[in-house]
This record gives sequence, C-alpha cells and structure tokens, in this order.
Amino acid sequence: MTRVPNDSIARVLVRVPNWLGDAVMCEPAIRAARDGFPRATITILARPAVAELLAGHPAVAQTIVYEHRGRHAGLAGKWALGRELRAGRYDAAILFQNAFEAAVLACLGTIPRRLGYATDGRGFLLTEAVPVPTQPAQQVHYYLDLLRATGWQGPVHAPRLYLRDDERTAMARRLTDAGVGAQEQLIGVNPGSTYGGAKRWLPERFAEAAVRLLERVRRQSATSARAVILGAAGEEALGEQIARQIGPDTLVWSGRTSIRELMAVTARCRLYLTNDTGPMHLAAAFGVPLVAVFGPTDWRTTAPFGDQHALVRQPVDCAPCLLRECPIDHRCMTGVTANHVVEAAERVLDATASTVPSGSSDLTGVTVYLDRDGTLIRDVGYLNDPARLEWLPGVVEGLARLRAAGARLVVVTNQSGIARGRVTPQQLTAIHARMTADLAGAGVRLSGLYLCPHHPDDGCACRKPQTGMVEQSRREAGAVPRWEYVIGDADRDIELGRRIGARTVRMAGSDQTRPAVVSDRTVSVFSDAVAWILEDAAQRRSP
Repeated sequence: MTRVPNDSIARVLVRVPNWLGDAVMCEPAIRAARDGFPRATITILARPAVAELLAGHPAVAQTIVYEHRGRHAGLAGKWALGRELRAGRYDAAILFQNAFEAAVLACLGTIPRRLGYATDGRGFLLTEAVPVPTQPAQQVHYYLDLLRATGWQGPVHAPRLYLRDDERTAMARRLTDAGVGAQEQLIGVNPGSTYGGAKRWLPERFAEAAVRLLERVRRQSATSARAVILGAAGEEALGEQIARQIGPDTLVWSGRTSIRELMAVTARCRLYLTNDTGPMHLAAAFGVPLVAVFGPTDWRTTAPFGDQHALVRQPVDCAPCLLRECPIDHRCMTGVTANHVVEAAERVLDATASTVPSGSSDLTGVTVYLDRDGTLIRDVGYLNDPARLEWLPGVVEGLARLRAAGARLVVVTNQSGIARGRVTPQQLTAIHARMTADLAGAGVRLSGLYLCPHHPDDGCACRKPQTGMVEQSRREAGAVPRWEYVIGDADRDIELGRRIGARTVRMAGSDQTRPAVVSDRTVSVFSDAVAWILEDAAQRRSP
C-alpha cells in the first residue's frame, strides 16, 4: 500500500503515555506531530490524569478520555471505544504508548495508518512498526525518534506545559488564604512515589535538606520562604511526618490538589526537591530549578529535560534495577545524604539566581574545548563499555551553565585505545552516544566531539597537543571564536591551549606531580572551572 503523504492527512489520533512523567516527556513530540502533519487536526487519546495534564494544549484540537476503569473497562468497553474511534474517521494513529492494547484499539478504530514502536509483540498490528532503539535515550528523544519515522525532521524542544490565567490566579488566592505572601519563596518537596517505595528517598533527609535550603533561600532573596509538601492521595501521612520536622508553617498539600492545581503550585516554586516521579517532570516543564534523587530507576532515560536541575544518585552495582521495592538494603537511596542534595541545590540556586549581574554570564562567540577522560568523566583506563561511564561531580550542571551562557562546547579527546586494539570504533560510538544522550537529558548540546584514534608513535596532526582537532572544529564552525578556553587534566591539554592562544584551566586530579606546563587556572572541581571562565570573560569584556 502506498503511504499517504503527511500533508494530505486530515485527522490524526495520538495515543499518549499513561503516566504523568512520560506524558510530559512526550509533549515535544505532540507539538512535533502538529508540525509534521500540517493540515491535520490532532486528537489525543489519554487516561483521565493525562487528559487533565494536557488540557488546553495549543497543538491539540480534541481529547478523548480513555476511562479504563469506567465506561471503557473490559472487552465491551474496548469495543465501545473502538466504535468511538471509527466515528472519528482518523487517517493515522501515532502510538506513543507502547502497549499491545494501544495497537488493538487503533485496529478496532479501523485507522489505516498505524505508527508505533515494535514492542510488546504488537508489530504485526502496525502498518509502520519502528524498531525499538538499542541504546538508552532520554525519553524526549525516544518519542521524537518515533515521529522521525514519519519524515519529520524538526528541532528538539524542551517539554512545556500550559496554565490558564484564571488557574494561576486561583492558586495565588489559595496560597494567600494559606498565609503565603505574594513575594514569599516556596520550596516544593515531593517525597513520595506511586510506583513503589524503592524510589523514595528517606523522609528525614528530605526534611533536613529542606530546612537548610529554606535558610539559604531566605538569605539569598531577602524574603520569607516556606516549604510546600506535594504528593498523591495516600501520601498524606508521609507529608505530615516531614512537615513536623521542617516547621509549623509548612504546607502539606499531599493528596489535596487536582492535576491542574499541582501544576499551578509547582510553577510557583523557587526550588523543587523530588524523587524520580511525574511531578519532577512537571517542575522541569515549568522551568523550576530542581534537585532529583535517583535510585532504582534509569537516570539516562527518565532524567528531567532542561538545564535548571541537578541529579543526585549513589552509583551502586545493582542500579538501575527498576524494582518497585528493594529486596536488600536500599543502598542506592541510603547512600544519598542530605549534604549531597543541599550542595546540588545550592549549585542550582547559584546558577539561577536573579542577583547575577546583567551580562556577566555572556559567553556568546566563546568556544570551550573539553578533554574527556579525567575532565568530564572518570578515567578508568581504556573505557570500552557505556555502562562504566561515570560523569565527574558537577560536570553536567557546569556544562549546562556554560551552554546557557552561550558558549560552544567542543570535546577533543585522544583515543589511542583504538590503535592499540583495546577499544573498538563501535564501542567508542556507543560511549559517545551515551554521553550525548546524558547531556541532552540536561538540555546540553555539544557543538562538536572530535577524537584522535591514532597511536602516539604515529606522528599524526590531530593527537593533542597537536592542533588538528581544534582546526577541524574551527573550519566546521566557519570562523575563529572571539575567545577560546581549554579545560583538561593533563599537560597535553594545557599545551594545546597555549598553541591555539586559548586560556587554560587544569583539573587537578590525584596525581600530585608538578606539571610541566603551567595553566592560567588550576581547580579541583568542574564547577570552579566554569565559575572562573564566566568571571574571566566578564573581565575581558569590561572596558
């Protein structure tokens, strides 16, 4: 059968995911569907909570609420829903929900074009069965990659949610009635998880972190601040337990908000402390700075999208296990201390503080060249397995800060493991795909990633400190940057910087040998390298 061109399709049904967090990460793909089928009206099929979440979305013309526990329950309910879909006379169905049932419903609706991932044994029910990606990818990209199978090739945008003015006004009134001043800062605390207890960080540590951060926010903003504890029905006792440890003015709204009210109060927060849950993604979609504690779930796929957040996790051998309850000692969560979360939150608050002088973080026209092993990720020798990749502390957040300031970020790395037979090109590609996906999950896009695969004895022009990789980057950028910086942990990185006329920052590791090449700055953590580059660039701009 010849496929009908996208611009000839009049009606598209989009089956959105069932979980709030997944639906938020699917939102860019819903917008992309609107662009990919320019003449079509978009109807979403969604369970009640997700239908409420996406109410008023500008790309959606109509919503069919899938009442899976009500009128659509059982075989008779599915048949009734099929009749409703047939009445809609849809030309195409895009199945972002991965279940077999989603394909069955599209068939019951006699929708001629059915696109979805070939998962859950449903491939034979789809007219366009897309292979499931073999490498883990942040879910925003996972959903957009499905849409690319239709021919769509647009840009990637961060998830966005929509509130009406009257909803914001109603929330402001509710907060006023609760004693919250118009200028008072809120820290949202989301300590629960409907998925299971394994995803929950310890309540007493949530309380300790909140107390310390409330004091920090009060000092930074010179206004009052309080915590609001949020969560689903059934989590009220957990909220009350934490509130007693934080203080008497803490609001406990667990189980006391609709989805739209949860969205409105989340959008009002200055900071959000959370487990890996749906509300975490709501906060990210509203641009609220957040700190997320990850344990049994896969941070590579479900991390919040954007550059105003930090992930805190304890790297243990058994994570990610994806279990609802921990069968052993819950080490992935007990290993995360209040200090870990507070320190991450302070970095996020610093990066988003309104007190930063205007223009002091402008890195437009600046390129930062970055070494890989020992600078961005832990140096384990010849890394040949993406699962062993471990970001050094503060790197992802620091890269997000540089990128937000306008810098081009270019990785230049010597990889003689290929010439030595210790790493295959395929393994290296998988490792760099993992790095790219991790960074994309934080809203960071690299402007380039260049590697030298040669042996040190080959005498090539690309192995650092030779300048070949930088020269290639300049050619592809079409211009020499206004200013350049190099961040690395070895003499060859600093010497590279000297040869190209860049300012240099050395990451001081465990090797205490006196360096043969002196850098402009030496730091022990990546966040200090970022702070120095921002400060140095500001001074260079000053008359």
